[in-house]
Amino acid sequence: MPYQAPADEYAFLFEHVVDFDEVQATDRFGEASSDVAQAILTEAAKLCDEVLAPLQRPGDLHPARLENGVVRTSPGFAEGWCAIAEGGWVGMAADPAHGGMGLPMTLTSAVNEMMSGACLSLQLAPLMSQGQIEALEAHASDAIKDLYLPKLIAGEWTGTMNLTEPQAGSDVGALTTRAVPNGDGTYAISGQKIYISWGDHDVAENICHLVLARLPDAPAGTKGISLFLVPKFIPNEDGSLGPRNGVTAVSLEHKIGLHGSPTAVMQYDSATGWLVGPEQGGMAAMFTMMNNARLGVGGQGIGVAEGAYQHALTYAQERKQGRTAVEGGTGTILDHADVRRMLITMKADIFAARAIALSCAKAIDMAHAGAGPEWEARAAFLTPIAKAFGTDTGIAVAETGVQVHGGMGFIEETGAAQYSRDVRVTAIYEGTNGIQAMDLVARKMMDGGETAARLLDEIETCAEEARSVLPDLAEPVWQASESLRETTEWLVAQTDMSERFAGAVPYLRAFARVLGGYMHLRAALADLGGPREALARFYIKRLMPEHVGLLAHAQAGADDLYGLSPDDLAA
Repeated sequence: MPYQAPADEYAFLFEHVVDFDEVQATDRFGEASSDVAQAILTEAAKLCDEVLAPLQRPGDLHPARLENGVVRTSPGFAEGWCAIAEGGWVGMAADPAHGGMGLPMTLTSAVNEMMSGACLSLQLAPLMSQGQIEALEAHASDAIKDLYLPKLIAGEWTGTMNLTEPQAGSDVGALTTRAVPNGDGTYAISGQKIYISWGDHDVAENICHLVLARLPDAPAGTKGISLFLVPKFIPNEDGSLGPRNGVTAVSLEHKIGLHGSPTAVMQYDSATGWLVGPEQGGMAAMFTMMNNARLGVGGQGIGVAEGAYQHALTYAQERKQGRTAVEGGTGTILDHADVRRMLITMKADIFAARAIALSCAKAIDMAHAGAGPEWEARAAFLTPIAKAFGTDTGIAVAETGVQVHGGMGFIEETGAAQYSRDVRVTAIYEGTNGIQAMDLVARKMMDGGETAARLLDEIETCAEEARSVLPDLAEPVWQASESLRETTEWLVAQTDMSERFAGAVPYLRAFARVLGGYMHLRAALADLGGPREALARFYIKRLMPEHVGLLAHAQAGADDLYGLSPDDLAA
Protein backbone atom coordinates (compact mmCIF):
# COMPACT_ATOMS: atom_id res chain seq x y z
CA MET A 1 0.00 0.00 0.00
CA PRO A 2 1.53 3.36 -0.99
CA TYR A 3 1.34 6.27 1.42
CA GLN A 4 -2.16 7.63 1.95
CA ALA A 5 -2.50 10.97 3.75
CA PRO A 6 -4.89 10.51 6.73
CA ALA A 7 -7.36 13.27 5.82
CA ASP A 8 -10.32 11.40 7.35
CA GLU A 9 -8.45 11.08 10.64
CA TYR A 10 -8.10 14.83 10.83
CA ALA A 11 -11.77 15.35 10.05
CA PHE A 12 -12.66 13.06 12.98
CA LEU A 13 -10.28 14.84 15.34
CA PHE A 14 -11.60 18.25 14.33
CA GLU A 15 -15.19 17.25 15.06
CA HIS A 16 -14.93 14.95 18.07
CA VAL A 17 -11.68 15.57 19.95
CA VAL A 18 -10.25 19.08 19.61
CA ASP A 19 -13.50 21.02 19.09
CA PHE A 20 -12.41 22.84 15.96
CA ASP A 21 -15.88 24.39 15.84
CA GLU A 22 -14.72 26.83 18.52
CA VAL A 23 -12.14 28.18 16.07
CA GLN A 24 -14.73 28.34 13.31
CA ALA A 25 -17.03 30.35 15.58
CA THR A 26 -14.52 33.20 15.92
CA ASP A 27 -14.74 36.29 13.75
CA ARG A 28 -11.18 35.82 12.53
CA PHE A 29 -11.64 32.28 11.25
CA GLY A 30 -15.35 32.22 10.50
CA GLU A 31 -14.74 31.46 6.82
CA ALA A 32 -12.92 28.21 7.68
CA SER A 33 -16.18 26.27 7.63
CA SER A 34 -16.38 22.50 7.83
CA ASP A 35 -16.86 22.33 4.06
CA VAL A 36 -13.80 24.51 3.48
CA ALA A 37 -11.73 22.48 5.93
CA GLN A 38 -12.76 19.21 4.29
CA ALA A 39 -11.94 20.55 0.82
CA ILE A 40 -8.50 21.66 1.99
CA LEU A 41 -7.75 18.32 3.64
CA THR A 42 -8.88 16.46 0.52
CA GLU A 43 -6.77 18.55 -1.87
CA ALA A 44 -3.73 18.44 0.41
CA ALA A 45 -4.04 14.66 0.68
CA LYS A 46 -4.13 14.40 -3.11
CA LEU A 47 -0.94 16.49 -3.36
CA CYS A 48 0.77 14.33 -0.74
CA ASP A 49 -0.26 11.01 -2.24
CA GLU A 50 0.33 11.78 -5.90
CA VAL A 51 3.17 14.33 -5.95
CA LEU A 52 5.18 14.26 -2.72
CA ALA A 53 5.14 10.61 -1.66
CA PRO A 54 6.84 9.45 -4.89
CA LEU A 55 9.77 11.75 -3.99
CA GLN A 56 10.45 10.04 -0.65
CA ARG A 57 12.86 7.37 -1.89
CA PRO A 58 14.57 9.43 -4.63
CA GLY A 59 15.39 12.05 -2.01
CA ASP A 60 17.13 9.42 0.10
CA LEU A 61 18.93 7.63 -2.73
CA HIS A 62 19.96 10.76 -4.64
CA PRO A 63 20.88 13.37 -2.00
CA ALA A 64 21.18 17.11 -2.53
CA ARG A 65 24.73 17.96 -3.62
CA LEU A 66 26.96 21.01 -3.95
CA GLU A 67 28.49 21.35 -7.42
CA ASN A 68 30.69 24.30 -8.36
CA GLY A 69 29.02 26.53 -5.81
CA VAL A 70 25.49 25.49 -6.79
CA VAL A 71 23.27 23.22 -4.69
CA ARG A 72 21.43 20.68 -6.82
CA THR A 73 18.38 19.13 -5.18
CA SER A 74 17.13 15.57 -5.51
CA PRO A 75 15.29 14.45 -8.66
CA GLY A 76 11.74 15.76 -8.74
CA PHE A 77 12.12 18.14 -5.82
CA ALA A 78 11.90 21.27 -7.96
CA GLU A 79 8.64 20.04 -9.46
CA GLY A 80 7.39 19.07 -6.02
CA TRP A 81 8.16 22.54 -4.70
CA CYS A 82 6.32 24.12 -7.63
CA ALA A 83 3.24 22.03 -6.82
CA ILE A 84 3.38 23.15 -3.18
CA ALA A 85 3.86 26.80 -4.14
CA GLU A 86 1.26 26.89 -6.90
CA GLY A 87 -1.30 25.28 -4.62
CA GLY A 88 -0.87 28.11 -2.13
CA TRP A 89 0.20 25.72 0.62
CA VAL A 90 3.16 27.85 1.77
CA GLY A 91 0.92 30.76 2.73
CA MET A 92 -1.98 28.87 4.29
CA ALA A 93 -1.85 30.76 7.60
CA ALA A 94 -0.34 33.97 6.20
CA ASP A 95 -2.07 37.34 6.13
CA PRO A 96 -4.34 37.76 3.07
CA ALA A 97 -3.04 41.35 2.81
CA HIS A 98 0.13 39.90 1.26
CA GLY A 99 -1.42 36.99 -0.60
CA GLY A 100 -1.93 34.43 2.17
CA MET A 101 -5.05 32.37 2.84
CA GLY A 102 -5.45 33.49 6.46
CA LEU A 103 -6.46 29.97 7.50
CA PRO A 104 -6.22 28.60 11.06
CA MET A 105 -2.99 27.06 12.30
CA THR A 106 -5.01 23.94 13.11
CA LEU A 107 -5.59 23.34 9.41
CA THR A 108 -2.04 24.35 8.50
CA SER A 109 -0.65 21.87 11.03
CA ALA A 110 -2.76 19.09 9.57
CA VAL A 111 -1.53 19.78 6.05
CA ASN A 112 2.09 20.10 7.18
CA GLU A 113 1.92 16.78 8.98
CA MET A 114 0.50 15.01 5.93
CA MET A 115 3.31 16.47 3.82
CA SER A 116 5.85 15.25 6.39
CA GLY A 117 4.51 11.73 6.13
CA ALA A 118 4.78 11.89 2.35
CA CYS A 119 8.29 13.37 2.06
CA LEU A 120 9.87 14.98 5.11
CA SER A 121 12.99 16.19 3.27
CA LEU A 122 10.91 18.39 0.97
CA GLN A 123 8.38 19.44 3.61
CA LEU A 124 11.15 21.17 5.53
CA ALA A 125 11.29 23.87 2.85
CA PRO A 126 7.73 25.22 3.25
CA LEU A 127 7.97 24.86 7.03
CA MET A 128 11.01 27.13 7.12
CA SER A 129 9.28 29.67 4.89
CA GLN A 130 6.14 29.63 7.03
CA GLY A 131 8.16 30.39 10.14
CA GLN A 132 9.91 33.28 8.43
CA ILE A 133 6.62 34.66 7.14
CA GLU A 134 5.22 34.71 10.67
CA ALA A 135 8.33 36.40 12.05
CA LEU A 136 8.28 39.10 9.36
CA GLU A 137 4.55 39.68 9.83
CA ALA A 138 5.11 40.26 13.54
CA HIS A 139 8.38 42.20 13.58
CA ALA A 140 9.47 43.58 10.19
CA SER A 141 8.98 47.09 8.87
CA ASP A 142 6.18 47.76 6.40
CA ALA A 143 8.74 48.18 3.62
CA ILE A 144 10.20 44.73 4.26
CA LYS A 145 6.75 43.18 4.54
CA ASP A 146 5.57 44.68 1.27
CA LEU A 147 8.65 43.55 -0.62
CA TYR A 148 9.33 40.11 0.85
CA LEU A 149 6.05 38.64 2.07
CA PRO A 150 4.27 38.33 -1.31
CA LYS A 151 7.29 36.51 -2.75
CA LEU A 152 7.66 34.17 0.23
CA ILE A 153 3.94 33.43 0.39
CA ALA A 154 3.82 32.68 -3.34
CA GLY A 155 6.80 30.33 -3.03
CA GLU A 156 8.87 32.34 -5.51
CA TRP A 157 11.37 32.85 -2.69
CA THR A 158 12.07 30.60 0.30
CA GLY A 159 13.07 31.39 3.88
CA THR A 160 15.55 30.02 6.40
CA MET A 161 16.60 30.79 9.94
CA ASN A 162 20.26 31.04 10.94
CA LEU A 163 20.98 30.62 14.65
CA THR A 164 23.60 27.95 15.21
CA GLU A 165 27.35 28.49 14.95
CA PRO A 166 30.17 26.00 15.55
CA GLN A 167 30.62 27.28 19.12
CA ALA A 168 27.02 28.33 19.73
CA GLY A 169 24.38 25.61 19.61
CA SER A 170 21.77 25.62 22.35
CA ASP A 171 23.77 28.45 23.94
CA VAL A 172 22.68 30.99 21.34
CA GLY A 173 24.16 33.84 23.38
CA ALA A 174 27.66 32.62 22.49
CA LEU A 175 27.28 33.53 18.81
CA THR A 176 29.92 35.76 17.22
CA THR A 177 28.40 36.74 13.85
CA ARG A 178 28.77 40.52 13.49
CA ALA A 179 26.53 43.20 12.01
CA VAL A 180 28.14 46.55 11.23
CA PRO A 181 26.00 49.55 10.16
CA ASN A 182 26.66 50.65 6.58
CA GLY A 183 25.32 54.15 7.21
CA ASP A 184 22.43 53.78 4.77
CA GLY A 185 20.05 51.75 6.92
CA THR A 186 21.61 48.43 5.95
CA TYR A 187 24.18 46.33 7.80
CA ALA A 188 27.22 44.30 6.80
CA ILE A 189 26.80 40.78 8.16
CA SER A 190 29.90 38.63 8.66
CA GLY A 191 30.22 35.19 10.21
CA GLN A 192 29.41 31.53 9.73
CA LYS A 193 26.23 29.60 10.51
CA ILE A 194 25.83 25.83 10.51
CA TYR A 195 22.95 23.33 10.23
CA ILE A 196 20.91 25.63 7.98
CA SER A 197 18.01 23.63 6.54
CA TRP A 198 17.46 24.44 2.88
CA GLY A 199 20.21 27.04 3.19
CA ASP A 200 20.80 26.87 -0.55
CA HIS A 201 19.02 25.11 -3.39
CA ASP A 202 17.75 25.33 -6.96
CA VAL A 203 13.97 25.10 -6.46
CA ALA A 204 13.22 28.83 -6.07
CA GLU A 205 14.80 31.98 -7.45
CA ASN A 206 15.81 33.61 -4.16
CA ILE A 207 16.55 32.50 -0.60
CA CYS A 208 15.92 34.85 2.32
CA HIS A 209 17.94 34.22 5.47
CA LEU A 210 16.94 35.42 8.93
CA VAL A 211 20.27 35.75 10.71
CA LEU A 212 21.04 36.37 14.37
CA ALA A 213 24.05 38.66 14.75
CA ARG A 214 25.61 41.07 17.19
CA LEU A 215 25.95 44.81 16.64
CA PRO A 216 29.19 46.60 17.66
CA ASP A 217 29.30 47.32 21.40
CA ALA A 218 26.26 45.11 22.01
CA PRO A 219 26.19 43.46 25.45
CA ALA A 220 27.23 39.84 25.83
CA GLY A 221 24.74 37.01 25.87
CA THR A 222 21.30 36.81 24.33
CA LYS A 223 20.40 40.39 25.29
CA GLY A 224 22.89 41.72 22.74
CA ILE A 225 21.53 39.81 19.73
CA SER A 226 19.69 41.39 16.82
CA LEU A 227 17.89 39.83 13.86
CA PHE A 228 18.64 40.60 10.20
CA LEU A 229 17.12 39.66 6.88
CA VAL A 230 19.84 38.71 4.40
CA PRO A 231 18.72 37.65 0.89
CA LYS A 232 20.85 35.57 -1.46
CA PHE A 233 20.07 38.10 -4.21
CA ILE A 234 19.38 41.69 -3.22
CA PRO A 235 15.95 42.55 -4.62
CA ASN A 236 15.08 45.73 -6.46
CA GLU A 237 12.16 47.84 -5.32
CA ASP A 238 9.84 46.10 -7.77
CA GLY A 239 10.79 42.66 -6.46
CA SER A 240 13.02 41.72 -9.38
CA LEU A 241 16.39 40.27 -8.49
CA GLY A 242 19.44 42.49 -8.26
CA PRO A 243 23.05 41.63 -7.49
CA ARG A 244 24.26 38.51 -5.69
CA ASN A 245 24.78 39.14 -1.98
CA GLY A 246 27.82 38.14 0.07
CA VAL A 247 26.34 34.89 1.35
CA THR A 248 27.54 31.46 0.23
CA ALA A 249 26.85 27.82 1.00
CA VAL A 250 30.39 26.55 1.57
CA SER A 251 29.41 22.92 2.19
CA LEU A 252 26.53 20.54 2.81
CA GLU A 253 26.41 18.31 5.87
CA HIS A 254 26.64 14.53 5.46
CA LYS A 255 23.75 13.22 7.58
CA ILE A 256 22.32 9.89 8.65
CA GLY A 257 18.98 10.88 7.13
CA LEU A 258 17.03 13.67 5.44
CA HIS A 259 19.37 13.31 2.48
CA GLY A 260 17.06 15.22 0.17
CA SER A 261 17.08 18.29 2.43
CA PRO A 262 20.22 20.39 1.83
CA THR A 263 21.63 21.27 5.26
CA ALA A 264 24.23 23.94 4.63
CA VAL A 265 27.14 25.68 6.27
CA MET A 266 26.52 29.32 5.37
CA GLN A 267 29.30 31.91 5.15
CA TYR A 268 28.47 35.61 5.38
CA ASP A 269 31.15 37.99 4.12
CA SER A 270 29.95 41.57 4.64
CA ALA A 271 26.59 40.50 3.25
CA THR A 272 23.98 43.23 3.08
CA GLY A 273 21.22 42.78 5.62
CA TRP A 274 18.23 44.66 6.99
CA LEU A 275 17.30 44.88 10.66
CA VAL A 276 14.10 43.05 11.64
CA GLY A 277 12.58 44.42 14.81
CA PRO A 278 14.48 46.68 17.22
CA GLU A 279 18.20 46.55 17.89
CA GLN A 280 18.99 43.82 20.43
CA GLY A 281 15.48 42.44 19.97
CA GLY A 282 16.63 39.48 17.93
CA MET A 283 15.74 36.71 20.33
CA ALA A 284 12.16 37.91 20.79
CA ALA A 285 11.72 38.11 17.03
CA MET A 286 13.37 34.76 16.38
CA PHE A 287 11.25 33.03 19.01
CA THR A 288 8.20 33.94 16.95
CA MET A 289 9.65 31.82 14.20
CA MET A 290 10.97 29.11 16.51
CA ASN A 291 7.66 28.58 18.32
CA ASN A 292 5.97 28.13 14.96
CA ALA A 293 8.70 25.70 13.96
CA ARG A 294 8.51 23.73 17.24
CA LEU A 295 4.88 22.84 16.66
CA GLY A 296 5.74 22.13 13.04
CA VAL A 297 8.59 19.83 14.02
CA GLY A 298 6.29 17.94 16.37
CA GLY A 299 4.05 17.47 13.35
CA GLN A 300 7.03 16.22 11.36
CA GLY A 301 7.55 13.47 13.91
CA ILE A 302 3.89 12.51 13.75
CA GLY A 303 3.89 12.57 9.96
CA VAL A 304 6.89 10.27 9.73
CA ALA A 305 5.28 8.00 12.32
CA GLU A 306 2.21 7.76 10.07
CA GLY A 307 4.35 6.90 7.06
CA ALA A 308 6.33 4.30 9.01
CA TYR A 309 3.15 2.77 10.42
CA GLN A 310 1.54 2.43 7.02
CA HIS A 311 4.75 0.90 5.66
CA ALA A 312 4.92 -1.63 8.51
CA LEU A 313 1.22 -2.49 8.33
CA THR A 314 1.45 -3.20 4.61
CA TYR A 315 4.41 -5.51 5.20
CA ALA A 316 2.65 -7.30 8.06
CA GLN A 317 -0.41 -7.87 5.88
CA GLU A 318 1.70 -9.52 3.19
CA ARG A 319 4.48 -11.37 5.04
CA LYS A 320 3.81 -15.04 5.76
CA GLN A 321 5.92 -16.44 8.59
CA GLY A 322 5.20 -19.11 11.21
CA ARG A 323 1.89 -20.41 12.50
CA THR A 324 -0.56 -19.06 15.05
CA ALA A 325 -3.66 -20.41 16.71
CA VAL A 326 -5.76 -17.44 15.58
CA GLU A 327 -9.06 -18.74 14.20
CA GLY A 328 -9.86 -17.26 10.83
CA GLY A 329 -6.47 -15.54 10.70
CA THR A 330 -4.83 -14.02 7.67
CA GLY A 331 -1.93 -16.45 7.51
CA THR A 332 0.48 -13.52 7.75
CA ILE A 333 2.56 -12.16 10.60
CA LEU A 334 -0.39 -9.91 11.41
CA ASP A 335 -1.82 -12.92 13.27
CA HIS A 336 1.04 -12.96 15.77
CA ALA A 337 0.26 -11.34 19.12
CA ASP A 338 3.55 -9.46 19.34
CA VAL A 339 3.19 -8.02 15.86
CA ARG A 340 -0.32 -6.91 16.82
CA ARG A 341 1.11 -5.34 19.98
CA MET A 342 3.65 -3.36 17.98
CA LEU A 343 1.20 -2.16 15.35
CA ILE A 344 -1.54 -1.16 17.80
CA THR A 345 1.02 0.64 19.96
CA MET A 346 2.14 2.56 16.89
CA LYS A 347 -1.43 3.47 15.95
CA ALA A 348 -2.44 4.45 19.49
CA ASP A 349 0.58 6.66 20.05
CA ILE A 350 0.16 8.37 16.68
CA PHE A 351 -3.41 9.24 17.59
CA ALA A 352 -2.38 10.65 20.98
CA ALA A 353 0.49 12.71 19.58
CA ARG A 354 -1.63 14.01 16.70
CA ALA A 355 -4.46 15.06 19.02
CA ILE A 356 -2.04 16.88 21.33
CA ALA A 357 -0.46 18.75 18.42
CA LEU A 358 -3.86 19.78 17.06
CA SER A 359 -4.93 20.94 20.51
CA CYS A 360 -1.84 23.12 20.63
CA ALA A 361 -2.58 24.52 17.17
CA LYS A 362 -6.18 25.20 18.17
CA ALA A 363 -4.99 27.14 21.22
CA ILE A 364 -2.76 29.24 18.96
CA ASP A 365 -5.76 29.98 16.74
CA MET A 366 -7.96 30.94 19.67
CA ALA A 367 -5.25 33.25 21.00
CA HIS A 368 -4.85 34.88 17.57
CA ALA A 369 -8.62 35.28 17.39
CA GLY A 370 -8.58 37.26 20.64
CA ALA A 371 -10.39 34.65 22.71
CA GLY A 372 -8.42 35.53 25.84
CA PRO A 373 -5.03 35.22 27.55
CA GLU A 374 -5.82 31.74 28.83
CA TRP A 375 -5.60 30.45 25.27
CA GLU A 376 -2.22 32.09 24.77
CA ALA A 377 -0.98 30.47 27.98
CA ARG A 378 -2.36 27.10 26.88
CA ALA A 379 -0.64 27.36 23.50
CA ALA A 380 2.67 28.18 25.18
CA PHE A 381 2.27 25.29 27.63
CA LEU A 382 1.36 22.71 24.99
CA THR A 383 4.09 23.71 22.51
CA PRO A 384 6.99 21.89 24.23
CA ILE A 385 4.76 18.86 24.86
CA ALA A 386 3.61 18.73 21.24
CA LYS A 387 7.17 19.08 19.97
CA ALA A 388 8.80 16.57 22.29
CA PHE A 389 6.09 13.92 22.37
CA GLY A 390 5.42 14.24 18.65
CA THR A 391 9.06 13.67 17.76
CA ASP A 392 9.61 10.98 20.40
CA THR A 393 6.61 9.19 18.94
CA GLY A 394 8.03 9.54 15.45
CA ILE A 395 11.33 8.01 16.53
CA ALA A 396 9.70 5.17 18.47
CA VAL A 397 7.19 4.32 15.76
CA ALA A 398 9.82 4.39 13.01
CA GLU A 399 12.09 2.13 15.06
CA THR A 400 9.21 -0.25 15.74
CA GLY A 401 8.46 -0.23 12.02
CA VAL A 402 11.93 -1.64 11.38
CA GLN A 403 11.26 -4.33 14.00
CA VAL A 404 7.97 -5.32 12.36
CA HIS A 405 9.92 -5.93 9.15
CA GLY A 406 12.34 -8.19 11.00
CA GLY A 407 15.56 -8.81 9.09
CA MET A 408 14.17 -7.02 6.06
CA GLY A 409 13.87 -3.86 8.12
CA PHE A 410 17.66 -3.78 8.30
CA ILE A 411 17.85 -3.95 4.51
CA GLU A 412 17.75 -0.52 2.92
CA GLU A 413 15.78 -1.65 -0.14
CA THR A 414 12.60 -2.03 1.90
CA GLY A 415 12.63 1.67 2.82
CA ALA A 416 11.71 0.96 6.45
CA ALA A 417 15.00 2.26 7.80
CA GLN A 418 14.67 5.58 6.01
CA TYR A 419 11.83 6.65 8.29
CA SER A 420 14.01 5.97 11.33
CA ARG A 421 17.00 7.82 9.89
CA ASP A 422 14.98 10.78 8.67
CA VAL A 423 13.01 11.38 11.85
CA ARG A 424 15.88 11.09 14.32
CA VAL A 425 16.93 14.73 14.02
CA THR A 426 13.48 16.04 14.92
CA ALA A 427 14.19 15.42 18.60
CA ILE A 428 17.30 17.58 18.24
CA TYR A 429 16.59 20.60 16.06
CA GLU A 430 14.40 23.57 17.02
CA GLY A 431 15.45 22.99 20.61
CA THR A 432 16.29 19.49 21.82
CA ASN A 433 13.54 17.60 23.60
CA GLY A 434 15.46 18.00 26.85
CA ILE A 435 15.32 21.77 26.38
CA GLN A 436 11.58 21.51 25.68
CA ALA A 437 11.12 19.74 28.99
CA MET A 438 13.20 22.31 30.86
CA ASP A 439 11.12 25.06 29.27
CA LEU A 440 7.94 23.31 30.40
CA VAL A 441 8.90 23.03 34.08
CA ALA A 442 10.51 26.47 34.24
CA ARG A 443 9.16 29.24 32.01
CA LYS A 444 5.80 27.59 31.40
CA MET A 445 5.22 27.20 35.14
CA MET A 446 5.98 30.78 36.07
CA ASP A 447 2.21 31.10 36.58
CA GLY A 448 2.44 28.78 39.58
CA GLY A 449 1.02 25.89 37.59
CA GLU A 450 -2.31 27.56 36.80
CA THR A 451 -2.29 26.63 33.11
CA ALA A 452 -1.46 23.02 33.93
CA ALA A 453 -4.24 22.98 36.52
CA ARG A 454 -6.80 24.22 33.99
CA LEU A 455 -5.85 21.42 31.61
CA LEU A 456 -6.14 18.86 34.38
CA ASP A 457 -9.54 20.24 35.39
CA GLU A 458 -10.69 19.77 31.80
CA ILE A 459 -9.46 16.17 31.77
CA GLU A 460 -11.21 15.33 35.01
CA THR A 461 -14.48 16.94 33.92
CA CYS A 462 -14.47 14.76 30.81
CA ALA A 463 -13.63 11.66 32.86
CA GLU A 464 -16.44 12.37 35.32
CA GLU A 465 -18.93 12.74 32.46
CA ALA A 466 -17.70 9.49 30.90
CA ARG A 467 -18.10 7.40 34.07
CA SER A 468 -21.68 6.48 33.27
CA VAL A 469 -20.85 4.95 29.86
CA LEU A 470 -17.17 3.99 30.03
CA PRO A 471 -16.39 3.59 33.74
CA ASP A 472 -13.41 1.28 33.22
CA LEU A 473 -11.72 3.90 31.02
CA ALA A 474 -12.91 7.07 32.73
CA GLU A 475 -11.66 6.12 36.19
CA PRO A 476 -8.00 5.48 35.26
CA VAL A 477 -7.90 8.72 33.26
CA TRP A 478 -9.27 10.63 36.26
CA GLN A 479 -6.81 8.97 38.64
CA ALA A 480 -3.89 9.63 36.29
CA SER A 481 -4.85 13.29 36.12
CA GLU A 482 -4.88 13.53 39.92
CA SER A 483 -1.44 11.91 40.14
CA LEU A 484 -0.16 14.37 37.55
CA ARG A 485 -1.68 17.25 39.55
CA GLU A 486 0.19 16.17 42.69
CA THR A 487 3.51 16.03 40.84
CA THR A 488 2.83 19.40 39.22
CA GLU A 489 2.25 20.94 42.64
CA TRP A 490 5.48 19.34 43.88
CA LEU A 491 7.44 20.78 40.94
CA VAL A 492 6.03 24.26 41.40
CA ALA A 493 7.08 24.16 45.05
CA GLN A 494 10.74 23.51 44.12
CA THR A 495 12.71 26.77 44.25
CA ASP A 496 15.95 25.02 43.25
CA MET A 497 15.60 24.72 39.49
CA SER A 498 17.99 21.79 39.35
CA GLU A 499 15.33 19.79 41.23
CA ARG A 500 12.81 20.59 38.52
CA PHE A 501 15.22 20.03 35.65
CA ALA A 502 16.28 16.60 36.98
CA GLY A 503 12.77 15.30 36.39
CA ALA A 504 11.75 17.53 33.49
CA VAL A 505 11.88 14.93 30.72
CA PRO A 506 9.87 12.23 32.54
CA TYR A 507 7.39 14.90 33.70
CA LEU A 508 6.79 16.10 30.14
CA ARG A 509 6.30 12.55 28.93
CA ALA A 510 3.94 11.77 31.82
CA PHE A 511 1.89 14.85 30.95
CA ALA A 512 1.74 13.71 27.34
CA ARG A 513 0.73 10.21 28.39
CA VAL A 514 -2.18 11.55 30.45
CA LEU A 515 -3.22 13.99 27.75
CA GLY A 516 -3.16 11.08 25.34
CA GLY A 517 -5.50 9.12 27.61
CA TYR A 518 -7.87 12.09 27.67
CA MET A 519 -7.81 12.39 23.87
CA HIS A 520 -8.45 8.67 23.44
CA LEU A 521 -11.30 8.81 25.95
CA ARG A 522 -12.98 11.57 23.93
CA ALA A 523 -12.56 9.51 20.78
CA ALA A 524 -14.08 6.47 22.48
CA LEU A 525 -17.10 8.50 23.58
CA ALA A 526 -17.70 9.39 19.94
CA ASP A 527 -17.46 5.76 18.80
CA LEU A 528 -18.95 3.59 21.54
CA GLY A 529 -18.44 -0.05 20.73
CA GLY A 530 -16.39 0.81 17.66
CA PRO A 531 -12.71 0.58 16.74
CA ARG A 532 -11.87 3.91 18.38
CA GLU A 533 -13.16 2.65 21.71
CA ALA A 534 -11.05 -0.48 21.25
CA LEU A 535 -7.98 1.63 20.47
CA ALA A 536 -8.66 3.83 23.50
CA ARG A 537 -8.95 0.77 25.68
CA PHE A 538 -5.52 -0.42 24.49
CA TYR A 539 -3.91 2.98 25.14
CA ILE A 540 -5.50 3.65 28.53
CA LYS A 541 -4.96 0.12 29.85
CA ARG A 542 -1.52 -0.60 28.41
CA LEU A 543 0.31 2.63 27.57
CA MET A 544 -1.02 5.32 29.90
CA PRO A 545 0.09 3.44 33.07
CA GLU A 546 3.65 4.40 32.10
CA HIS A 547 2.89 7.73 33.77
CA VAL A 548 3.24 6.15 37.24
CA GLY A 549 6.93 5.41 36.88
CA LEU A 550 7.55 8.67 35.04
CA LEU A 551 6.02 10.74 37.84
CA ALA A 552 8.11 8.89 40.43
CA HIS A 553 11.16 9.75 38.34
CA ALA A 554 10.04 13.37 38.08
CA GLN A 555 9.96 13.74 41.87
CA ALA A 556 13.25 11.94 42.56
CA GLY A 557 15.22 15.18 42.67
CA ALA A 558 18.73 15.90 41.46
CA ASP A 559 20.98 14.39 44.14
CA ASP A 560 21.52 11.01 42.51
CA LEU A 561 22.25 12.63 39.14
CA TYR A 562 25.32 14.18 40.71
CA GLY A 563 26.17 11.22 42.94
CA LEU A 564 28.76 10.03 40.42
CA SER A 565 31.77 12.23 39.77
CA PRO A 566 33.18 12.67 36.26
CA ASP A 567 35.88 10.17 37.19
CA ASP A 568 33.21 7.71 38.35
CA LEU A 569 31.42 8.05 35.04
CA ALA A 570 34.63 7.31 33.17
CA ALA A 571 35.53 4.30 35.33
